Amino acid sequence: MRRLILSLFAVLASASLAGCGYNKLQNQDEAVKAAWAQVINQYQRRADLVPNLVNTVKGYAAQEERVLVGVTEARAKATSIQLTPELINDPEAFKKFQAAQGELTQALKSLLAVTENYPNLKSDGVFRDLMVQLEGTENRISVERKRYIDAVQAFNVTVREFPTNLTAGWFDYELKPSFSVENEAAISTAPAATFDTTTPSQSKTPVESAPAPAPAAN
Repeated sequence: MRRLILSLFAVLASASLAGCGYNKLQNQDEAVKAAWAQVINQYQRRADLVPNLVNTVKGYAAQEERVLVGVTEARAKATSIQLTPELINDPEAFKKFQAAQGELTQALKSLLAVTENYPNLKSDGVFRDLMVQLEGTENRISVERKRYIDAVQAFNVTVREFPTNLTAGWFDYELKPSFSVENEAAISTAPAATFDTTTPSQSKTPVESAPAPAPAAN
């Protein structure tokens, strides 16, 4: 009889939790964590590419020290901020993480802009392979960020909705921060991989316009 009572109590408790949205909050919270893990994986993939990219560029453009150092420092800063799924609830920590990743994105764009001045570098096989990997990784980052944003949006709606907002309050579920839209276009745009090795001297000169015909004789 005691086991039966405990079993009935467990069933009633489960039904009560499900009805008040507790299970939904749990599922969506795990979905946010899983989405965030994928974002981190892609950011780490990009960070792993940076040292090889910098070394390859340095072999052809050692004089671009300012840009090379800037990329290295931006990578160091971005990888120093470890934002685990448990810490993404901290808006300030999330903001710092986003800013650091944005700085690395901009530093990479500066580096790629410099490479336009070195056609031999752009024709290097290692550099070309790294560029393809980088562009693919940036695209994956964009996709995973979008999935994370969607997961956070679904979770935050549930936290605000009645009656799940009461359950969220009881179990300390708070709104989760998401990627801000400030400068979103600049941060999320993948660096373009261009492999045009034409040098300025190889470029075709514009066709000169034909001289105006002489006026007809009267």
